[in-house]
Amino acid sequence: MALFHAPGCHLCERAREVLAALAEECDFELTEVDISGNRDLEARYREWLPVVEIDGERAFTYTVPADAFRRRLARTN
Repeated sequence: MALFHAPGCHLCERAREVLAALAEECDFELTEVDISGNRDLEARYREWLPVVEIDGERAFTYTVPADAFRRRLARTN
C-alpha cells in the first residue's frame, strides 16, 4: 500500500493521520512516496493528492474515509 503525498499538503497530512490510526487496528504496511521534484510522479499524482494505492491500484484520492478504507482492505485480504 502506498500513500503519494507532497510537503505542505494539508489533505496529505490528514490522510497520513487516518492511515496511522488505521494501522493500529488493521494489518497493513504503508509506503510513503513524496512526489516532490519527480517530474513523472508530479504529472501523475499532483492534482489528486493525496493518493492511496492498494496493490498498485488507485483506491482513494483527496480523503481516506476510515470505513471505506476498512471495507476496501477487507476485499483485498
